[in-house]
Amino acid sequence: MWYDKITLLFKNKDLRNKTIIILILFVVFRIAANVPIPGIGSENLRRFFDQNQVFGLLNIFSGGALSKFSIVLLGLGPYITATIILQLLTMIFPALERLYKEEGETGRQKFNQYGRLLTIPLAGFEGYGILTLFQRQGVITGLSLPLMIASIITIIAGSMFLMWIGELISEQGMGNGISLLIFAGIVASLPTNIFQTFISWNPSQIPSYILFFVLSVVIIAGVVLITEARRNIPVSYAKRVRGNKMFGGQSTYLPLSVNPAGVIPIIFALSILLFPGMIAGFLGGVQGLVGNVATATAAFFNNQWIHGGLYFILVIVFTYFYTAVTFDPKQIAENLQKMGGFIQGVRPGESTIAFLGHILNRVLFVGAISLGLIAILPNIVAGATGVTGFTFLIGGTSLLIIVSVVLETMRTINAQLQMREYDSF
Repeated sequence: MWYDKITLLFKNKDLRNKTIIILILFVVFRIAANVPIPGIGSENLRRFFDQNQVFGLLNIFSGGALSKFSIVLLGLGPYITATIILQLLTMIFPALERLYKEEGETGRQKFNQYGRLLTIPLAGFEGYGILTLFQRQGVITGLSLPLMIASIITIIAGSMFLMWIGELISEQGMGNGISLLIFAGIVASLPTNIFQTFISWNPSQIPSYILFFVLSVVIIAGVVLITEARRNIPVSYAKRVRGNKMFGGQSTYLPLSVNPAGVIPIIFALSILLFPGMIAGFLGGVQGLVGNVATATAAFFNNQWIHGGLYFILVIVFTYFYTAVTFDPKQIAENLQKMGGFIQGVRPGESTIAFLGHILNRVLFVGAISLGLIAILPNIVAGATGVTGFTFLIGGTSLLIIVSVVLETMRTINAQLQMREYDSF
């Protein structure tokens, strides 16, 4: 049972120390998320984030650090963006692709170092953009040049500090530090949501709350099923004789995930879909044709049916796009052939590539549709029940991150426990 594993986790000195270190780093993260940037007031921030969907979403991922204008207000966004940009650039630059895919651990370390370096200018650019936007919206007072420079430097330092904490967590071997910090930031809003729900409690809404939590349980179970679902392709290995020993002759499976792109398509879709609304918000106060077009654009994208439909379509499109970037049937077929493996009933070479592409498209269709439904479920369920305080429980990016991180962390902890039980045995 799970409580037995927790007991074993704290009985082992090494694992107990690792767990304590991770918890301490979580506390440091939460403290940093509540330390405001010096010289910037935050009176109008809460109202702004309640009304703005773009920054409300970013605020969730930063664990509320953005709405408090803390020193880590960007969270891990610049580092994640840098990593995504580098992965996309592997399609353009063959040398970068070889570094990422073919040069082993050394190549991965160099690739990660490039990501760290790219994080610095991205954090500075994003920090300047947010400060400028908030000044124009009247959320913060005008900043002098020295205060603007100091604020941008603080934002960059906060992003790099948070990235360093994530790498320290990863070094403990109990899960991916970046994912765990994002998970902690999302879950950090749960106590506030519960408190606000109790404050606004209305007995007449009890049926709506019951329906909401029933749907939440069903949807979370569905997300777990989609996240863990695999299409196993049987693979056999030819027998090879080396000296007096025989190798191969075994059968195994090549697992294809139903959702190989993870949460990335939702992030891409949100970025594309919310960008026109941001531009329209900038130009909404301009007089003349530009202002009228901006107002009409904002009204168009604020329509829930149009927004939901476009969101659903973009998630499907980006699921196929990102899978095409990260999953190469040709490379898998070549690796199988090098290792003496083959798919039963399929000839090596072009036939294997075509077969893998065919199976991937069929599996990916189910995954893309499921991911699109997960993305728009918060609006559907919140509209049906009238409950909005716990929308991260029933869909969208937050739910996928929570489920993925919990499942991956559980697998990592189980592997650590089994390894130590094996050693003691």
